[in-house]
Amino acid sequence: MDISFKSTKLKKEFNEGKMLEKVHGSLRAKKIRIRLTEFMAASCLNDFWPPKTGPGRCHELTGERKGQISVDLDHPYRLIFVPNHKPIPQMLDGGLDWKQVTAITILGIEDTHE
Repeated sequence: MDISFKSTKLKKEFNEGKMLEKVHGSLRAKKIRIRLTEFMAASCLNDFWPPKTGPGRCHELTGERKGQISVDLDHPYRLIFVPNHKPIPQMLDGGLDWKQVTAITILGIEDTHE
């Protein structure tokens, strides 16, 4: 998959090892690197199907976060991203077509349960 970042600052943070560890600590930085490697190896988001399975528990968020997707890092933190397509690929029922998502934009790291 193609990976982009919501800002140049975030891209720099994720791509510089020492900065990533300084901002997030060594455990979370390691998890972030694992998730990025998984995304780069995937051909599309469907490689993470079915939702909420596997070590990353990739799943779509709801409510005011509708349209965003998260994967687990270290509890309670999640890597948050969105499909980077215009228009967003959808199935006939209106849901996200995971098979067509081949590019994402990383928004950041958050505790989505606050």
